[in-house]
Amino acid sequence: MKKHQISKISAIAALLFFFNFSLHGQIDGEFLKGGINDGTKLIEAYISPWAKAFGAGFSGGWYNTAKPHKFGGFDITFTVNAGLVPESETTFDLAELGLEHFTLVNPSGTSIAPTIAGQQQDGPELHYVSNISGYDVELARLNSPAGTGLKFIPVPMAQVGIGLPLNSEIKVRFIPKLTYDESDVSLWGVGLLHSIIQYIPGNELMPFDISVFGGYTRLKTNIGLEIYPDSYADYVNYTSEDFTGQKVTGMVEGWNASLIGSFNLPVITIYGGLGYASSRTVADVVGNIPLPTADASSLPPSVVYTDAGVVNDITGIEIEDFSGLRANLGFRLKFALFTIHADYTRSQYNVFTAGLGISFR
Repeated sequence: MKKHQISKISAIAALLFFFNFSLHGQIDGEFLKGGINDGTKLIEAYISPWAKAFGAGFSGGWYNTAKPHKFGGFDITFTVNAGLVPESETTFDLAELGLEHFTLVNPSGTSIAPTIAGQQQDGPELHYVSNISGYDVELARLNSPAGTGLKFIPVPMAQVGIGLPLNSEIKVRFIPKLTYDESDVSLWGVGLLHSIIQYIPGNELMPFDISVFGGYTRLKTNIGLEIYPDSYADYVNYTSEDFTGQKVTGMVEGWNASLIGSFNLPVITIYGGLGYASSRTVADVVGNIPLPTADASSLPPSVVYTDAGVVNDITGIEIEDFSGLRANLGFRLKFALFTIHADYTRSQYNVFTAGLGISFR
């Protein structure tokens, strides 16, 4: 299998970045040779920090003031949210994954491996050995993949806010389906901001606003894959065409519910929020996926690819949610219709946000 083929893992990482890329040969399809269960556990542990950092940024950037637009007012805002991976999430312990087939080649050595956000060096060596007719047959051998050293995930976002009656504002995020090569991605989201300071007598004289906000965002993607057997000659009922059309179908969902306050001056607005955010990443691998098996018709057994080793679709891959309380503080500068804002969110995965926009009424 070629080192630069896009594997299942790199495809899911691509899902998190909105575009299709290869991790420079760090990962290949051999990760699946330990079986679907082991492969899924390793994938989830390896890319979980990026998924959580993406989810933290994915659920942010909704607001830069607690004051809703007047009825008919609007803004168009572009932001970049950078989810930060904490140092504690740059490694994981292979011994704690409960792998069924893969074991450490050096059991007395370390079992600590880098995550995708970890150091750029290979992790411990693993192999999959099966006993066939009294012979130990090694079906796979590989190192846990190196990290990328990248500890933040930028999440670009564009949205429109429109003032509604009752001191409310609707916010909409939308990206039409974008297609590149054999991959595509689309996004939509909706949020609602509602003023609660309006219910306090004398609120017109107060230099600040208080509102509640709730928002939901969903991203969907299809990403092409190329995972082929080492040799088509071992297949009787399969040809190379049977392994085309492989892809990852993925979805990321994010929720945000917050209480927001802002202190308003002529040019600068200081704003902050306290709330709860959550995200979920799920993916399916569609197509025929080849896995090695042992041929016991001759002794010692040999490693081959047969019909019995073909898996049709891998479904229900779910990355552990990012969720928890979040508090943020920031500022917005407004010059006529133009705005610039930045804030910092403190949570399990911290987020820096910066953006600019046009705001009317």
